Amino acid sequence: MLLSLTLTDFVLVARLELDFHPGFSVLTGETGAGKSLLLDALALVLGERAEGGVVRAGATRAEIGAEFDLSGMPALIAWLADQDLAADGQTLLLRRVVESGGRSRAFINGRPATLQQLKAAGTFLLDIHGQHAHYSLLKAAEQRRLLDAYAGAAELARQVAEAWHRWRAARDHRRAAISQSDGLAAERQELAETVRELEALEYGEEDWRILQEDQRRLAHAAELLQGSQQLADALEGDEAGLSQRLRGVRLRLLELAQLDAALTDLRDSLDGVSEVIQDTARELRRYADRVDLDPEALARVESRLAVIQAAARRHHIRPEAIPDTLLHARARLRELGEAADLVALEQAERACEADYHRLAQGLSRLRAQAADRLGQAVTRTMQQLAMQGGRFRVDLPTCEPCGQGVEEARFRVSTHSGQALQDLARTASGGELSRLGLALQTVLSGVSGAATLIFDEVDAGIGGRVAEIVGRLLAEQGKDRQVLCVTHLPQVAARADQHYRVSKESVAGELRTRVVLLDIASRREELARMLGGLEITEVTRRHAAEMLDVSGPAGGVRAKPG
Repeated sequence: MLLSLTLTDFVLVARLELDFHPGFSVLTGETGAGKSLLLDALALVLGERAEGGVVRAGATRAEIGAEFDLSGMPALIAWLADQDLAADGQTLLLRRVVESGGRSRAFINGRPATLQQLKAAGTFLLDIHGQHAHYSLLKAAEQRRLLDAYAGAAELARQVAEAWHRWRAARDHRRAAISQSDGLAAERQELAETVRELEALEYGEEDWRILQEDQRRLAHAAELLQGSQQLADALEGDEAGLSQRLRGVRLRLLELAQLDAALTDLRDSLDGVSEVIQDTARELRRYADRVDLDPEALARVESRLAVIQAAARRHHIRPEAIPDTLLHARARLRELGEAADLVALEQAERACEADYHRLAQGLSRLRAQAADRLGQAVTRTMQQLAMQGGRFRVDLPTCEPCGQGVEEARFRVSTHSGQALQDLARTASGGELSRLGLALQTVLSGVSGAATLIFDEVDAGIGGRVAEIVGRLLAEQGKDRQVLCVTHLPQVAARADQHYRVSKESVAGELRTRVVLLDIASRREELARMLGGLEITEVTRRHAAEMLDVSGPAGGVRAKPG
């Protein structure tokens, strides 16, 4: 719901802060007073194209700010979060700044935003119907969405769209396999040879390290044998061996320890060192016994290393990478095998196609049933809105299968008897368009996603009893949603919950637009003006009072003037 609108240096407005309320509100005033300025400002803050001409004369830029209540709008809240534009509380702040040169900037909840994001947010917030407005009802996508919502088929429409994407993906997969079949066959053959060669190596992740260690050991077996034996003799050999010399040191230390007990601990340390030397010497001799002087084993290891290195060079990889290369080659070969199975791909495509058509046919049935009901309901409402003999129909021409189904949805209308049905977008009269919007919104109450409905000049070309009906329909809409209406008819204005008067006044020789939320007495005066024109008499005042008494008026408070 629209909570407030703030204008700064916008056309004829220096500064205006205007609060809005739930229910049905009207804006009235003399022709040219600037009633449509407010709607133009709302259109700009919701992403319409801006021009420098909207900046008040003498100012460098215009600013428009709008605050909306997000209560009961989980879809919009989720969209804002997805766009990283979430609000802290339950209000949404939109702002548009237009420079005198025509450049503009947009903000959502204080963060820079694109015009596309403003427009996307606007689809949740406002639906404007009027002679000079861009209305969503003229869009084919919105007509289809409203029909699906009226038919209770929104979820089925989503499933149809998903089924279409699956079918298209399966079709593209099969076509790609056919077009690439020659290249894929060559790749399969090459991969198969790679797999056979690398599998024949029987080569594991640790094999390269083990083979290198074996090669070093076998290649240096003689050196290892001689070296280990020499070290064992040096540790524990003849009298020159370290073990024998350490025994002499130990005996001398034992003699000294008898003279001074403080040397006893050092003697014990030498005992430990002696044991280590003896153990090390024994291990070296055992190692020497195991050293294998086997030229044939060395030849076998070096031959296997050469085979592995040659395979690695052919595939331009390191020897250590051979196991991973084999895994990837096997996986890719499986993929190509599946891609080459054209029969399976064709079966998968046919299954997706059948699923799509099954869902699309169900959607078509719901649309056909709803189209007939919607056409009759809107046609009945048109008769009440000075369009006697008019007709409304929803056509469902077939189309090529797509994400939206197998038919289009076109709203067609004849506004009076004798006129042929035309697409809604080709209807000439702005007033008739507004009333058609009202008729549709009346029938589709609760279906349209917008929280606020705005009608501009909805009463053009009507009066008397029809005007009273228009006022009643708008008031009924205001029970469920916020409705704003620019009107010239007192019968419509008298039905409003809130009544704003728009006027022009001269401030220091400069014309400015002023907007006031009327209290009960001011409403009677404004209705009397609308009834009697320039000359307001007691008769018109009494008539205005009677209209308000019948309609059940609501009082108001004064808004801050600009």
